[in-house]
Amino acid sequence: MRLTFRLFCGALFTCSAIAALPLQLLSQQMEATAATAGVDVPDAPRAHLTAAEPDASQQAQQGPTTPGQTAPSPTTPAGAPPGQDSSSAPATAPQTDSEKSKREQAADQLKAQEHQRVLGVMATFNTTTNRHALPLSPGQKFQLFLKSETDPWPFGLALVVAGIGQSENTYPEWGQGVQGYAKRFGGAYTDAFIGNFFGNAVLTSMLHEDPRYFQKGTGGFAKRFLWAAASTIWCRRDNGTWGPNYANVGGNLIGAAISRIYYPASQRTVGNTIEDGFTVSAEGIVGAEVIEFWPDIVRHHKRKREEKAARQAAHSAPAVDPQK
Repeated sequence: MRLTFRLFCGALFTCSAIAALPLQLLSQQMEATAATAGVDVPDAPRAHLTAAEPDASQQAQQGPTTPGQTAPSPTTPAGAPPGQDSSSAPATAPQTDSEKSKREQAADQLKAQEHQRVLGVMATFNTTTNRHALPLSPGQKFQLFLKSETDPWPFGLALVVAGIGQSENTYPEWGQGVQGYAKRFGGAYTDAFIGNFFGNAVLTSMLHEDPRYFQKGTGGFAKRFLWAAASTIWCRRDNGTWGPNYANVGGNLIGAAISRIYYPASQRTVGNTIEDGFTVSAEGIVGAEVIEFWPDIVRHHKRKREEKAARQAAHSAPAVDPQK
Protein backbone atom coordinates (compact mmCIF):
# COMPACT_ATOMS: atom_id res chain seq x y z
CA MET A 1 0.00 0.00 0.00
CA ARG A 2 2.85 2.38 0.84
CA LEU A 3 4.60 1.67 -2.49
CA THR A 4 1.36 2.23 -4.43
CA PHE A 5 0.83 5.60 -2.75
CA ARG A 6 4.37 6.69 -3.63
CA LEU A 7 3.95 5.67 -7.29
CA PHE A 8 0.64 7.57 -7.48
CA CYS A 9 2.19 10.76 -6.07
CA GLY A 10 5.18 10.43 -8.39
CA ALA A 11 2.95 10.00 -11.43
CA LEU A 12 0.85 13.02 -10.43
CA PHE A 13 3.97 15.18 -10.00
CA THR A 14 5.34 14.05 -13.38
CA CYS A 15 2.07 14.85 -15.17
CA SER A 16 2.08 18.36 -13.66
CA ALA A 17 5.63 18.95 -14.87
CA ILE A 18 4.79 17.71 -18.38
CA ALA A 19 1.73 19.96 -18.51
CA ALA A 20 3.82 23.04 -17.62
CA LEU A 21 6.68 22.18 -20.02
CA PRO A 22 5.03 23.51 -23.28
CA LEU A 23 4.43 26.93 -21.69
CA GLN A 24 8.06 27.21 -20.64
CA LEU A 25 9.27 26.16 -24.11
CA LEU A 26 6.95 28.74 -25.75
CA SER A 27 8.33 31.50 -23.53
CA GLN A 28 11.94 30.61 -24.34
CA GLN A 29 11.21 30.47 -28.10
CA MET A 30 9.57 33.94 -28.12
CA GLU A 31 12.48 35.45 -26.19
CA ALA A 32 14.98 33.95 -28.64
CA THR A 33 13.01 35.31 -31.61
CA ALA A 34 12.86 38.77 -30.11
CA ALA A 35 16.59 38.80 -29.45
CA THR A 36 17.31 37.86 -33.08
CA ALA A 37 14.94 40.39 -34.65
CA GLY A 38 15.90 43.24 -32.31
CA VAL A 39 12.27 43.93 -31.57
CA ASP A 40 10.94 44.44 -28.09
CA VAL A 41 8.37 41.78 -27.38
CA PRO A 42 6.47 41.64 -24.13
CA ASP A 43 7.38 38.83 -21.84
CA ALA A 44 5.35 35.67 -22.36
CA PRO A 45 3.15 34.68 -19.48
CA ARG A 46 4.80 32.18 -17.18
CA ALA A 47 2.98 29.12 -15.93
CA HIS A 48 1.65 29.40 -12.42
CA LEU A 49 2.54 26.28 -10.46
CA THR A 50 1.17 25.41 -7.08
CA ALA A 51 4.63 25.34 -5.50
CA ALA A 52 6.70 28.54 -5.36
CA GLU A 53 9.89 28.61 -7.44
CA PRO A 54 13.11 28.71 -5.44
CA ASP A 55 15.05 31.94 -5.48
CA ALA A 56 18.64 32.34 -6.57
CA SER A 57 20.11 31.75 -3.13
CA GLN A 58 18.25 28.47 -2.78
CA GLN A 59 19.33 27.41 -6.26
CA ALA A 60 22.89 28.16 -5.35
CA GLN A 61 22.67 26.04 -2.22
CA GLN A 62 20.95 23.18 -4.00
CA GLY A 63 23.29 23.24 -6.96
CA PRO A 64 22.41 22.75 -10.63
CA THR A 65 20.00 20.04 -11.53
CA THR A 66 20.94 17.49 -14.12
CA PRO A 67 18.75 17.00 -17.17
CA GLY A 68 15.74 14.82 -16.40
CA GLN A 69 16.02 15.52 -12.64
CA THR A 70 13.23 17.46 -10.94
CA ALA A 71 14.19 20.06 -8.36
CA PRO A 72 12.93 19.23 -4.88
CA SER A 73 9.97 21.21 -3.61
CA PRO A 74 10.62 23.60 -0.72
CA THR A 75 7.76 22.04 1.23
CA THR A 76 9.19 18.54 0.89
CA PRO A 77 11.42 17.52 3.83
CA ALA A 78 14.90 16.19 3.20
CA GLY A 79 15.02 12.47 2.58
CA ALA A 80 11.34 12.29 1.59
CA PRO A 81 10.46 10.49 -1.66
CA PRO A 82 9.62 12.64 -4.69
CA GLY A 83 6.01 13.75 -4.95
CA GLN A 84 5.27 13.32 -1.23
CA ASP A 85 5.07 16.33 1.08
CA SER A 86 5.28 16.48 4.85
CA SER A 87 1.51 16.78 5.26
CA SER A 88 0.73 13.47 3.56
CA ALA A 89 1.27 10.13 5.34
CA PRO A 90 1.16 6.65 3.83
CA ALA A 91 -2.28 5.12 4.28
CA THR A 92 -2.46 1.80 6.10
CA ALA A 93 -5.14 -0.69 5.17
CA PRO A 94 -6.85 -2.70 7.93
CA GLN A 95 -5.31 -6.12 8.44
CA THR A 96 -7.41 -8.95 7.03
CA ASP A 97 -7.33 -12.65 7.81
CA SER A 98 -5.42 -13.40 4.60
CA GLU A 99 -2.70 -10.91 5.59
CA LYS A 100 -2.17 -12.36 9.06
CA SER A 101 1.02 -14.22 9.67
CA LYS A 102 0.98 -17.96 10.17
CA ARG A 103 1.90 -17.50 13.81
CA GLU A 104 -1.16 -15.31 14.40
CA GLN A 105 -3.41 -17.79 12.63
CA ALA A 106 -1.97 -20.64 14.71
CA ALA A 107 -2.60 -18.55 17.85
CA ASP A 108 -6.25 -18.14 16.85
CA GLN A 109 -6.60 -21.88 16.32
CA LEU A 110 -4.90 -22.55 19.64
CA LYS A 111 -7.24 -20.15 21.42
CA ALA A 112 -10.26 -21.98 20.02
CA GLN A 113 -8.93 -25.27 21.44
CA GLU A 114 -8.94 -23.87 24.97
CA HIS A 115 -12.72 -24.31 25.18
CA GLN A 116 -12.75 -28.04 24.40
CA ARG A 117 -13.88 -30.38 27.19
CA VAL A 118 -15.40 -33.81 27.63
CA LEU A 119 -18.45 -33.87 29.89
CA GLY A 120 -17.71 -30.21 30.55
CA VAL A 121 -14.87 -31.27 32.90
CA MET A 122 -12.08 -33.11 31.11
CA ALA A 123 -9.86 -30.58 29.33
CA THR A 124 -8.88 -31.57 25.79
CA PHE A 125 -6.76 -28.56 24.87
CA ASN A 126 -4.22 -30.82 23.12
CA THR A 127 -6.83 -31.99 20.61
CA THR A 128 -7.74 -30.52 17.24
CA THR A 129 -10.28 -31.54 14.61
CA ASN A 130 -8.56 -29.45 11.93
CA ARG A 131 -6.42 -31.77 9.83
CA HIS A 132 -4.74 -28.74 8.22
CA ALA A 133 -3.95 -26.95 11.47
CA LEU A 134 -0.88 -24.75 11.26
CA PRO A 135 2.20 -25.86 13.22
CA LEU A 136 2.87 -24.31 16.60
CA SER A 137 5.93 -22.28 17.46
CA PRO A 138 8.04 -23.32 20.49
CA GLY A 139 6.50 -20.52 22.52
CA GLN A 140 2.98 -21.67 21.62
CA LYS A 141 3.85 -25.23 22.63
CA PHE A 142 4.95 -24.04 26.06
CA GLN A 143 1.81 -21.90 26.27
CA LEU A 144 -0.36 -24.93 25.50
CA PHE A 145 1.45 -26.96 28.16
CA LEU A 146 0.96 -24.30 30.85
CA LYS A 147 -2.69 -23.85 29.95
CA SER A 148 -3.28 -27.60 30.22
CA GLU A 149 -1.43 -28.10 33.50
CA THR A 150 -2.88 -25.09 35.31
CA ASP A 151 -6.44 -26.05 34.46
CA PRO A 152 -8.57 -27.52 37.30
CA TRP A 153 -8.80 -30.84 35.45
CA PRO A 154 -5.25 -32.20 36.21
CA PHE A 155 -5.66 -31.25 39.88
CA GLY A 156 -8.98 -33.08 40.07
CA LEU A 157 -7.51 -36.10 38.32
CA ALA A 158 -4.61 -36.16 40.78
CA LEU A 159 -7.09 -36.10 43.68
CA VAL A 160 -8.86 -39.18 42.26
CA VAL A 161 -5.58 -41.03 41.63
CA ALA A 162 -4.42 -40.22 45.18
CA GLY A 163 -7.70 -41.53 46.57
CA ILE A 164 -7.34 -44.80 44.68
CA GLY A 165 -3.75 -45.16 45.89
CA GLN A 166 -4.85 -44.41 49.44
CA SER A 167 -7.53 -47.11 49.34
CA GLU A 168 -5.12 -49.68 47.86
CA ASN A 169 -2.28 -48.55 50.17
CA THR A 170 0.18 -48.16 47.33
CA TYR A 171 3.68 -47.22 48.50
CA PRO A 172 3.15 -48.24 52.16
CA GLU A 173 6.16 -46.13 53.13
CA TRP A 174 3.99 -43.04 52.65
CA GLY A 175 1.55 -44.24 55.25
CA GLN A 176 -2.12 -43.36 55.61
CA GLY A 177 -4.09 -40.39 56.85
CA VAL A 178 -3.78 -36.83 55.64
CA GLN A 179 -0.01 -37.03 55.30
CA GLY A 180 -0.12 -40.16 53.17
CA TYR A 181 -2.89 -38.73 50.97
CA ALA A 182 -0.96 -35.48 50.49
CA LYS A 183 2.15 -37.39 49.39
CA ARG A 184 0.15 -39.46 46.90
CA PHE A 185 -1.59 -36.36 45.55
CA GLY A 186 1.71 -34.52 45.15
CA GLY A 187 3.31 -37.51 43.45
CA ALA A 188 0.41 -37.92 40.99
CA TYR A 189 0.30 -34.28 39.96
CA THR A 190 4.10 -33.94 39.77
CA ASP A 191 4.32 -37.03 37.56
CA ALA A 192 1.87 -35.52 35.07
CA PHE A 193 3.50 -32.07 35.20
CA ILE A 194 7.05 -33.30 34.56
CA GLY A 195 6.02 -35.80 31.90
CA ASN A 196 3.98 -33.23 29.97
CA PHE A 197 6.68 -30.59 30.40
CA PHE A 198 9.20 -32.72 28.55
CA GLY A 199 6.78 -34.62 26.29
CA ASN A 200 4.59 -31.70 25.16
CA ALA A 201 6.89 -28.68 25.40
CA VAL A 202 10.64 -29.33 25.55
CA LEU A 203 11.09 -32.37 23.31
CA THR A 204 8.39 -31.33 20.82
CA SER A 205 10.21 -28.03 20.34
CA MET A 206 13.60 -29.70 19.94
CA LEU A 207 12.35 -32.49 17.63
CA HIS A 208 9.82 -30.31 15.74
CA GLU A 209 6.85 -32.53 16.63
CA ASP A 210 3.26 -31.44 17.16
CA PRO A 211 2.03 -32.18 20.71
CA ARG A 212 -1.65 -32.25 19.70
CA TYR A 213 -3.89 -35.22 18.96
CA PHE A 214 -5.44 -34.90 15.50
CA GLN A 215 -8.92 -36.36 15.86
CA LYS A 216 -9.98 -38.51 12.92
CA GLY A 217 -13.74 -38.27 13.40
CA THR A 218 -14.69 -40.21 10.25
CA GLY A 219 -14.41 -43.77 9.01
CA GLY A 220 -15.12 -47.17 10.51
CA PHE A 221 -14.78 -48.05 14.15
CA ALA A 222 -11.65 -50.19 13.68
CA LYS A 223 -9.77 -47.51 11.74
CA ARG A 224 -10.61 -44.83 14.25
CA PHE A 225 -9.74 -47.09 17.18
CA LEU A 226 -6.32 -47.90 15.72
CA TRP A 227 -5.79 -44.24 14.81
CA ALA A 228 -6.34 -43.15 18.41
CA ALA A 229 -4.19 -45.97 19.84
CA ALA A 230 -1.32 -45.19 17.46
CA SER A 231 -1.23 -41.52 18.50
CA THR A 232 0.94 -42.46 21.47
CA ILE A 233 3.77 -43.63 19.22
CA TRP A 234 2.95 -41.80 15.95
CA CYS A 235 2.48 -38.05 15.50
CA ARG A 236 2.51 -35.24 12.98
CA ARG A 237 5.60 -33.09 12.64
CA ASP A 238 5.85 -29.35 12.15
CA ASN A 239 6.59 -29.76 8.43
CA GLY A 240 3.33 -31.68 7.87
CA THR A 241 4.80 -35.19 7.66
CA TRP A 242 4.12 -38.05 10.08
CA GLY A 243 6.60 -40.09 12.07
CA PRO A 244 7.42 -41.76 15.40
CA ASN A 245 6.29 -39.87 18.48
CA TYR A 246 9.67 -39.66 20.18
CA ALA A 247 8.63 -36.71 22.34
CA ASN A 248 5.67 -38.44 23.96
CA VAL A 249 7.42 -41.71 24.79
CA GLY A 250 10.65 -39.96 25.76
CA GLY A 251 8.80 -37.45 27.96
CA ASN A 252 7.00 -40.25 29.82
CA LEU A 253 10.28 -42.07 30.48
CA ILE A 254 12.04 -38.87 31.58
CA GLY A 255 9.18 -38.06 33.93
CA ALA A 256 9.29 -41.55 35.39
CA ALA A 257 13.06 -41.28 35.89
CA ILE A 258 12.83 -37.91 37.67
CA SER A 259 9.99 -39.17 39.87
CA ARG A 260 12.41 -41.65 41.48
CA ILE A 261 13.71 -38.70 43.49
CA TYR A 262 10.54 -38.30 45.57
CA TYR A 263 9.22 -41.88 45.43
CA PRO A 264 10.11 -44.40 48.17
CA ALA A 265 13.49 -46.10 47.97
CA SER A 266 11.85 -49.40 47.05
CA GLN A 267 10.69 -47.87 43.75
CA ARG A 268 14.06 -46.52 42.66
CA THR A 269 14.94 -49.26 40.21
CA VAL A 270 15.36 -49.34 36.46
CA GLY A 271 12.50 -51.81 36.10
CA ASN A 272 10.07 -49.61 38.02
CA THR A 273 11.14 -46.59 35.99
CA ILE A 274 10.46 -48.27 32.64
CA GLU A 275 7.22 -49.78 33.94
CA ASP A 276 5.89 -46.42 35.12
CA GLY A 277 6.89 -44.74 31.83
CA PHE A 278 5.03 -47.25 29.67
CA THR A 279 2.07 -47.23 32.07
CA VAL A 280 1.65 -43.50 31.48
CA SER A 281 1.85 -44.13 27.71
CA ALA A 282 -0.92 -46.75 28.00
CA GLU A 283 -3.05 -44.26 29.94
CA GLY A 284 -2.55 -41.85 27.06
CA ILE A 285 -4.06 -44.42 24.68
CA VAL A 286 -7.17 -44.64 26.86
CA GLY A 287 -7.48 -40.87 26.88
CA ALA A 288 -7.14 -40.70 23.09
CA GLU A 289 -9.89 -43.30 22.64
CA VAL A 290 -12.24 -41.30 24.87
CA ILE A 291 -11.51 -38.10 22.96
CA GLU A 292 -11.96 -39.80 19.57
CA PHE A 293 -15.36 -41.38 20.26
CA TRP A 294 -16.86 -38.91 22.71
CA PRO A 295 -18.56 -36.82 19.96
CA ASP A 296 -20.24 -40.01 18.69
CA ILE A 297 -21.53 -40.76 22.18
CA VAL A 298 -22.94 -37.25 22.44
CA ARG A 299 -24.66 -37.50 19.05
CA HIS A 300 -26.11 -40.92 19.89
CA HIS A 301 -27.48 -39.64 23.19
CA LYS A 302 -28.94 -36.56 21.50
CA ARG A 303 -30.63 -38.63 18.78
CA LYS A 304 -32.17 -40.99 21.36
CA ARG A 305 -33.46 -38.05 23.35
CA GLU A 306 -35.03 -36.47 20.25
CA GLU A 307 -36.68 -39.77 19.30
CA LYS A 308 -38.08 -40.13 22.81
CA ALA A 309 -39.46 -36.59 22.71
CA ALA A 310 -41.06 -37.26 19.32
CA ARG A 311 -42.79 -40.42 20.61
CA GLN A 312 -44.08 -38.58 23.66
CA ALA A 313 -45.41 -35.79 21.46
CA ALA A 314 -47.13 -38.30 19.20
CA HIS A 315 -48.86 -40.03 22.13
CA SER A 316 -49.97 -36.78 23.72
CA ALA A 317 -51.36 -35.31 20.49
CA PRO A 318 -55.22 -35.48 20.25
CA ALA A 319 -56.67 -38.00 17.81
CA VAL A 320 -58.10 -36.56 14.60
CA ASP A 321 -61.58 -37.71 13.43
CA PRO A 322 -61.30 -38.91 9.80
CA GLN A 323 -64.94 -37.84 9.04
CA LYS A 324 -64.19 -34.27 10.04
